[in-house]
Amino acid sequence: MSTSPPEPRQQPRNPLHGLTLEAIVIALQEEYGWTGLDERIPLRCFAFEPSVQSSLKFLRRTPWARAKVESLYLFMLRERARQARDRS
Repeated sequence: MSTSPPEPRQQPRNPLHGLTLEAIVIALQEEYGWTGLDERIPLRCFAFEPSVQSSLKFLRRTPWARAKVESLYLFMLRERARQARDRS
């Protein structure tokens, strides 16, 4: 008699569901660049010798900074949707 693990809950209204922190940092870096990220969220990991790995290390240990990064990512998604809507 084996029990299977419970199925993960679906979160269709959560845009962060299923995304890794690494994917979020890479998307933000591609959108804004390291300088733009540092202007929006002044963190040493974005200002001094920035890299995805150093940023992930800091953000995983610092919940308030991770919340700011996730918030900026959601803002970026809203801005992209607004721009797409304005173009059509």
